[in-house]
Amino acid sequence: MFDQLQDKLDRAFKVLKGQGKITEINVAETLKEVRKALLDADVNYKVAKAFTDTVKEKALGQQVLTAISPGQLLVKITHDELKQLMGGSRADIQLQANPTIILMSGLQGSGKTTFSGKLAHFLKHKRGKKPLLVAADVYRPAAIDQLHVLGTQLEIDVYSNRDEKNPIAIAQSAIKQAREQGHTVVIIDTAGRLAVDEQMMQEIEGIKQAIKPHEILFVVDSMTGQDAVNTAKAFNARLDFSGVVLTKLDGDTRGGAALSIRSVVEKPIKFIGTGEKMDALDIFYPERMADRILGMGDVVSLVEKAQEQFNQEEARKLSKKIATNKFDFNDFLQQLHQIKKMGNIKDLMGMIPGMGKAMKDMPVDDSALKGVEAIILSMTPKERSNPDIINGSRRQRIAKGSGQTLPEVNRLMKQFEDTRKMMRMMQDKNAMTRMMRQMPKMP
Repeated sequence: MFDQLQDKLDRAFKVLKGQGKITEINVAETLKEVRKALLDADVNYKVAKAFTDTVKEKALGQQVLTAISPGQLLVKITHDELKQLMGGSRADIQLQANPTIILMSGLQGSGKTTFSGKLAHFLKHKRGKKPLLVAADVYRPAAIDQLHVLGTQLEIDVYSNRDEKNPIAIAQSAIKQAREQGHTVVIIDTAGRLAVDEQMMQEIEGIKQAIKPHEILFVVDSMTGQDAVNTAKAFNARLDFSGVVLTKLDGDTRGGAALSIRSVVEKPIKFIGTGEKMDALDIFYPERMADRILGMGDVVSLVEKAQEQFNQEEARKLSKKIATNKFDFNDFLQQLHQIKKMGNIKDLMGMIPGMGKAMKDMPVDDSALKGVEAIILSMTPKERSNPDIINGSRRQRIAKGSGQTLPEVNRLMKQFEDTRKMMRMMQDKNAMTRMMRQMPKMP
């Protein structure tokens, strides 16, 4: 999402490259470019101006240490201010009540129903809750069907009543059922509405007053840019919602909503949707987002995604196989499947510091993994368990069976061997120490 903004900020900070100190002239020149970059990303003008004014004030008041350059200092100040702009720290969802009632609000097409399913999945698997999804959109039958499909897919209960046309009555009946059946969270999916539609706005205000939800989440499509911020402002004036959800952050959008919405409505961003899959939902961390915007990667999120897929027992078995040089293609395939579950490969690589910029124009396609998978599955069980027996004739047979070329099979065999060598080296502390000593001498 922030690729274009990241490029423009990089160019802005290069103005200070080679400068011996921070002056009002060179800072003003840099921040003029920063402000332009923010405006191009569809950030609210007042927010962009206030942001660059604050950065300028802090930069001019700081001494440049000999250990860092003026450019590095300005990047750090910009990073800290970006973090504050987006809320400073994460804002968690409130789940103390039993059942906790969560009311969804937003425009039609913003992704409320999909997000309701994602949130239910998140609360069930990561917070140990028993959610109930409630179909309270009485105007769009497809929304009820969609919620039931998601509920079946996620194995989560859904409450609906097609004969009832009053969303307040539906919500109240659902809460009553939740208490009777031991549900700990009730997620109420309401109809999409425009802020200018007075009747519809009165309806959702009525739902709020009747059920007194513990959380009101405003779901907004981040691809609508500045319009998203204006809509959030209008809804907040009527509902006083408790948090914002930004959907479709994986789209080709300029990201202005993420940077503006917190300042304009003074409500925290709690979740971000990063894809179509039901597990493509992340808690919003302002500091991690600031890291990504400035091309610093996001190692913490990468480690968390890995921990979700790799359990300790499997890691222990794998470590033992590596130590005894028994890592084979069965293990390689298992690791491949776990990486695929973590998400889009290019996004994952972008979380490694420096890799996002290096891979920006590289065509990294998840479908490339299918070819690797086809090659491994074309091997016999004996070949997968004993990679060293795979000679020239076996490679030709594997290539034909997988629909891949012989050079592609050879490339995978080399990558596999390189992986084994690196794994063995990581197990050998002496080898790792020698490699670290050699690193300063490397070109």
